Amino acid sequence: MKSGFVSIIGRPNVGKSTLINALLGEKITITSAKPQTTRNTINCILNTTAAQIVLIDTPGIVPHPNSKLGKFMERATATAYDGMDIIVMVVTPDKTIGKGDKAIIETLKGTAFLVINKIDTIQKADLLAVIDIYSKEYNFAEIIPISALNGELNNLTETIESYLQPGPMYFPDDIATDQPERQIAAEFLREKLLHHLQQEIPHGIAVEILQMKARKTKSMTGMVDIEAVIYCERDSHKKIIIGKNGEMLKKIATQARQDIERLLGSKIFLQTQVKVKKDWRNNDIVLKNLGYKVG
Repeated sequence: MKSGFVSIIGRPNVGKSTLINALLGEKITITSAKPQTTRNTINCILNTTAAQIVLIDTPGIVPHPNSKLGKFMERATATAYDGMDIIVMVVTPDKTIGKGDKAIIETLKGTAFLVINKIDTIQKADLLAVIDIYSKEYNFAEIIPISALNGELNNLTETIESYLQPGPMYFPDDIATDQPERQIAAEFLREKLLHHLQQEIPHGIAVEILQMKARKTKSMTGMVDIEAVIYCERDSHKKIIIGKNGEMLKKIATQARQDIERLLGSKIFLQTQVKVKKDWRNNDIVLKNLGYKVG
């Protein structure tokens, strides 16, 4: 039996979370086109017949963080190399290497893979040029072109497995993440907010699950009641989140409910409320309740 820890790193929006979901074959981490979607490191467990691979999803690089939340995300990203067996750097097939990718390459050490995502957006001849450019920047152990969104992973799992050493199983073989269900549920709800709201609003939004409780009545056996609160920083943002006659919040909650039901394998009754909590990103108590260690 082999095992090991694999950190997935890269700029925002290169598809790190989409890649992890594709490797797992199920949705655990949230995705969106907006920067800073991932705020915390998340351990995801991929079990094969011969190995247990612990995939670590990391926040994208936060330039010049100006809040306690931003600084937390910066620290989370900085620990992406600690104790890792393999570093997987995810990039998009751009014909030049930007400052962000160059900065990441300068921090690489040990066994590192380059995964070029979104190859469905580029011609094969151009892809070869991208591979050549990155090959000159760092001695990557492997360079693997993929399209995570389309499920074209080009034996990435098997390649990772081939580099791992014999080791113990760090997690039970029947779990896909070490995150509590209520934390994943909160993230699923936040994902829908990211998808539907204007560009400047999502950075000031957080979701907390206040209660997750299975009903015990005979007629509703298997139903799970979930009470969630959405925090935002301005009254104007609260109005946008709720929408006219509550239509926006209803749409967001309905889509989140569908994902949470797949996660829990049961029907849920989701109650949501929106609260204004100004400057929550600098509030130690709120950040702690949301699972961010800011000390």
